[in-house]
Parts: sequence; structure tokens; C-alpha cells
Amino acid sequence: MLIYSGVDPVTGKPVYLSESTTDEAKVNEIQTRLQAKVDRQRNAATKATLEYALSEWLEVHEADESTLDRYRELVDRTIVPALGDVPISKIGTRALEKFYAQLRRCRVRCNGKPYIEHRVAGEHDCRVVQHRRPPGRPSAKSRAEHDCTSAGCNVVECQPHVCKPLAAGTVRKIHFVISGALAAAVRWDWIDSNPAADAKKPKQAPPQPQPPTTDEGNRIVTAAWGQDLAWGMLIWLKMVTGARRGELLALRWHDVHLDQGVLEIRRNFTRRNGKAREKDTKTHQMRRISLDPDTVELLTAHRSECERRFKQLGVTFKPTAFVFSYEADHSKPCNPDGISHRYAKMCADLGIKSHLHTLRHYSATELISSGVDIRTVAGRLGHGGGGTTTLRVYAAWVADSDKQAANLLGSRMPRPGGSTDD
Repeated sequence: MLIYSGVDPVTGKPVYLSESTTDEAKVNEIQTRLQAKVDRQRNAATKATLEYALSEWLEVHEADESTLDRYRELVDRTIVPALGDVPISKIGTRALEKFYAQLRRCRVRCNGKPYIEHRVAGEHDCRVVQHRRPPGRPSAKSRAEHDCTSAGCNVVECQPHVCKPLAAGTVRKIHFVISGALAAAVRWDWIDSNPAADAKKPKQAPPQPQPPTTDEGNRIVTAAWGQDLAWGMLIWLKMVTGARRGELLALRWHDVHLDQGVLEIRRNFTRRNGKAREKDTKTHQMRRISLDPDTVELLTAHRSECERRFKQLGVTFKPTAFVFSYEADHSKPCNPDGISHRYAKMCADLGIKSHLHTLRHYSATELISSGVDIRTVAGRLGHGGGGTTTLRVYAAWVADSDKQAANLLGSRMPRPGGSTDD
């Protein structure tokens, strides 16, 4: 028995529900049941695969290009190989939770049995020596012709597979992408409901920032000043403002109001897969950060140095020039990854374990420890939610401040007999 249930919006072909029986007495019962499914729209309206739904969703989803690039990477590398061919009407909550569990155990979703990860496809020797041409010889065709150790030959060896779980945060992003695509499929009447809405995603690990100590912060900024003025200014500004890396690199001189002692954060600079982009800040909001007199003085000196170099090179100084740049005319900002690598190397030379983002934590913890209220700290950092994110990330330092407040009040309360600690 066939019951017409509509047109597939992807293929444009009619869709039918079918059920067979050899008992004529059940024909009316089957017809009523199938018709009820159509009426209540319990049958999937399309046979589109998850890969197709993801592709269509990425075409209309509103996000900046760098975010979309990240989503496409997750789709191509992880989601499609596992579930791409599955019709969205067949995807259930249990299947998604099982998929997430596999990724948390092993990112390649192995079966748990030992095997060798081969470096090349096809028949091959699992231990291959890649010979380099030794000095003074026209070629190096065999191991016998030279000493592989002195020539620097490389040994390529297939290794036993070691399970590497995918980070919980990455699995949560994968869940967001799948859920977004399936929610769109519901809006487009491709499926009745979104199975990802009820799927249990990995818990978000509590933030555990490890900012440099006050002493380490002093050593870091001193070392930065010792390299050059621009580098020292960048690290100083990162520490006193807590701004994101891309926000500082996107700064142009017209964003720096030295007469008012204010820094305007309007853009964010990113570079991913060779694509450089200027975009909105993470919260899509401009913010103004007050600067202390010392920072204003240092920025004034940095600008004077830039203008002096421009004049030497015969380049006209423009307010649109980037504050931090390796170009002669400051027409392009510094490479974000290059800045991070330079900072990491400087800290390694100092014997300090730190990466550039920890200076954002340093700024927040120093402010909170000094008694600055959470809302003000959140405003300087550009956290949304009126301080909710700040409170969640820096709860440990808030607890320390709360303890100090408790000790302060307790010390002023009268003891039995009318005495206090004052």
C-alpha cells in the first residue's frame, strides 16, 4: 500500500509511505495509520543526507568568515566521514551521543583494537630510510654509499596507533554545527524535530587560567622593552588593557586618543589558512578603554618614533596606519601567529611558562585582586553578559577578594565584652 506524503524539497520527487501485508483485514488499519503519519507530519519530508544539510546550512548561517572556515574544517574532517551519508531523517539522539562518545575516546574513532598507523598507502616497508645527498657525492641511492647518521638521513617508520581524544570543547563545537544544520532542516520542513536538541553534549571544563605572577609579569615586560620599543609597547598594552591579540593588532592610530587617554577597540584582526581579515570584535561591540598617564606617555613616544621613521623613509604618516606593523608604511598589521611565537620564545628564554593569551588573564587577575569590581573588569576585557563570563573564568580570584572582604568586616565587629581587633 502506498500513501502520498508530499514532495521531496531537495529532489523535487514525490514521496510515498509504504507498508505491505498479506491480511486483507488489516488494509484499512494500515491505511489509517499511514495517513495519520502524514497528517501529523511524523514522516520525514526529505531524504537529504546530513552532508547536504550541513552544506545548505553553512550557506545561510550568519557568522564571520574565520568562524565559518572553522566550521567547514570540522564538517570536512570529522562530521562528514562519520555521518555525512546518513539521511537526516535517520539521525537520532542516540546516534549523536554515540558519535560524541567515540570522539571523546579517539578522534579517528578507532575500534579500540591495536593496529599500525601506516605512513603511506599500499604495500610498503614500514621502516623506510629517506636518504639525503651527502656532501661531495652526486647521489645517494643506497644506504651502503654513505653514513646515514652523518648525512642526516630521515627514518620514516609506521607506528602503533595511540588513541588521542578530541577535546571536549571541540566536540561541543561539532555538536553546535550539527544542531544548527538540523534546526535549519526543521525550519525548512525537511524533518519534524531536531534530534540534537536532546542529545547530551560533553560538559564544558571549568576554566583554569594560569596568568604570570606579578614578579613574572615584571620580568616579561622588562625583557620586551629590552628587545625594541614597538615590541615592548605591544606587550605593555596587552598587560594593562587585557585586550585580545587581534584587537591590539587591528589598532590604527586614529583609534588611539592620546589627548583623552582613551583607546577605542573597534576591530579584530585574524589570519587563518593564509587569509587575513579585519572583522568586528568578538562581541560585535566597540568599547573604550581608559589609559593611565604612564601608558599615554609611552604611546606618545611610540608614535613619535613611528613618525620619525616615516620621515626618514619619505613615507607620509597617516592616522589610518596600524599601531603595530612590520611594514615601512604600517599598511599591514603584524602576523598574529608570529607575535605569539615571538612571545613564547621570549618567555622560554626567561624560564617562564606562559603564552600570549595569559597576559589577558594577568590583567584581569591583577584588577580583581586590587578590588576592582567585576563589571568594570568585564568592560575592559570585552566580556559579554555584564560580567557573567568574567565571574565564571576568574571565580578563584573573586573568592580571594571575597575572603579579604570577610576578614575586613570580621575584624571590625565587636567581640564579646565589647572589644575589636582595631
